[in-house]
Amino acid sequence: MVVDWALTAVFAALTLPCVLRLVRLDYARLGHRVRHGDLAELLLVVAMVAMFSPVGGPIPAAGWQAVLALTTAWFAVAWWRSRTCAHHALSAAAMLYMVTAMPHGGGDHGPWLTMATMDARLAVPLIAVVAAGYFVADAAWSGVLVVRGSPTAGPAAGSGHASRAVCRTVMGAGMGYMLLASAL
Repeated sequence: MVVDWALTAVFAALTLPCVLRLVRLDYARLGHRVRHGDLAELLLVVAMVAMFSPVGGPIPAAGWQAVLALTTAWFAVAWWRSRTCAHHALSAAAMLYMVTAMPHGGGDHGPWLTMATMDARLAVPLIAVVAAGYFVADAAWSGVLVVRGSPTAGPAAGSGHASRAVCRTVMGAGMGYMLLASAL
């Protein structure tokens, strides 16, 4: 229970840099893809808060399924058109999988989304293990980029790149942990 509350607090804290980027950044200069990515990241961080929170979230699991299905489709189309946004599409798809594959029959948490009280594994745990491998590898790679400093930090100063990389590292590690914990 302590780990669930600690992770809930970490992901709740990640909402701040996401919101600050959305408020402060000049998206006319950075482009719509960066804005869409920042909006998706905020949505996925809020979904992680709801999943980790021992009390669940204010949106039922069916609501999250609808939102995550639309987010997955949006970024899958963006990836198909311009070969960008694949990470956001995979992230939304993995979260949609978690919400859909978690057992709903027990009634111990009602329609609310929470994985903290889940006592059964996700359906098709192999998908969760493969996805966890991707997110752990991506978190490690993003973490290396954060520690090294970004090669784009010079001309893109003020673009939120460092904040985005830190969020991606923490989100990837959290997604990997959640997928492995629910699959094994």
